[in-house]
Amino acid sequence: MSEQLQRTVLAGRQVALGARMVPFAGWEMPVQYSDGIIAEHQHTRNAVSLFDICHMGEFQIRGTGAVAALDRLLARPVLNQPIGSCRYNFLLNDAGGVLDDLVVYRMAADDCFLVVNAGTRAADAAHLRALLPAGVTLVDLSDGLAKLDLQGPRSAEVLAQLGVPAASLPKYFHWTLLEIAQVRCILSRTGYTGELGFELYFDVEKAGAMWDRLLEVEPVKPAGLGARDTLRLEMGYSLYGHELTPEVTPLDVGAAPLLKLAEQPGRDFVGRAALEKAGVRRRLIGIGCEGRRAARGGYAVRAGGRTIGTVTSGAFAPSLGVAVALASVTADCGLEIGDPVSIETERAAIGGKVRALPFYPAGSVRKKL
Repeated sequence: MSEQLQRTVLAGRQVALGARMVPFAGWEMPVQYSDGIIAEHQHTRNAVSLFDICHMGEFQIRGTGAVAALDRLLARPVLNQPIGSCRYNFLLNDAGGVLDDLVVYRMAADDCFLVVNAGTRAADAAHLRALLPAGVTLVDLSDGLAKLDLQGPRSAEVLAQLGVPAASLPKYFHWTLLEIAQVRCILSRTGYTGELGFELYFDVEKAGAMWDRLLEVEPVKPAGLGARDTLRLEMGYSLYGHELTPEVTPLDVGAAPLLKLAEQPGRDFVGRAALEKAGVRRRLIGIGCEGRRAARGGYAVRAGGRTIGTVTSGAFAPSLGVAVALASVTADCGLEIGDPVSIETERAAIGGKVRALPFYPAGSVRKKL
C-alpha cells in the first residue's frame, strides 16, 4: 500500500476480521471480508450489514444567510428543505458539470450539515468557501466524526435491540439526534444499498466501541466496498467518478425530475444557465448482460451498427444472477427497454438488452416501520 493512503480509525479491526484492503479515493479501505462480496451482498439484501464509511467528508455550514447561500450554490433547493430532513443534491461548476453529489441535512434555520465524497472533500471545501458570503462559515468536521452505515431489512430490529424503538426512528430521508449504545449520534434513514438502512455520525473516539457493539448484535456482519458497489449498481445509483464527473451534468444522468427547472423558473443557482442551454445531451441506461461476464467502465456500447456510448459501471449482480451495467449513451440513440445492445471488450463482445432501472426493484428501502 502507498504510504500516502489514509486509514480510517477502524482499519485495524477490519484487518483482524479478515478484510482485504484496497486503495479507494486516497484511503485504504476494506473491499471484502472472508465471506466474500457475493455473501456480503446477499446478507445485506436479506438481513443486515455494517459498513465503515468513515472516509466520507462532513461539513457544517452555518451563519446568517447560510441556507440562502447554499440555495444559490447547489442544484436542488435548500431554502424549502424542512428542518429534520435530508436531501440528495449536486454541487455544479459554471458549465453545469457535477463537482460532487452530496446529501444536505437541514439542522436548523441557518445551519446545514453536508455529507460529501471522500475524493472531493478538499476541493468541495475550497469551492464552497470561495463562494460563501461573509458571515457564513464552513467547518470541516470530517476528521472528528465517524460514520457507520447499518443497512438491510433487519436494521431497525438491530437498533431496537440497542434500545432504540421503531417509533424513535426517523422517516425516510430524515434524521434525528439520539443515543445508541450510550453514544450521542446523528441517525439518518439514508443509505446507498436500496435496503432499509440508517447512517450513524458520532465522535470518532467512539468508533471502535460502536463498531464492536453493533457487530455483537445478531445478525449483523461486516461488509466492504465490493458489496456496497454491487448493491448500488443493482439500484442504478450513480457513483462519483463513474456516472458523475465535472463533464457530466445532472440532466445527463436522468436527474431532471429532481431539479424541476421548469417548475422553479425564478430560482438561480451556479450552473443553471448552462444546464438550460445544453439540455439533455446524454442518457444513463441500464443493460442486462448475457451471462455472468461483467462489462467494465469505458467499454463501448453499440446498437444498430454504430457506437452510441460507453459503460460507466458494470459488475455481476448477485440478486439477479447475471451481469449488469450502467452506460452513458447519446440522448438521440432511440433505445427502448428490451432493445438489444452489444458491449465491446478487448476480447469478444458481450450481448445484452436495455433494462429498466432499478435492476432490482424489490429492496426494502421504503419499508414502513
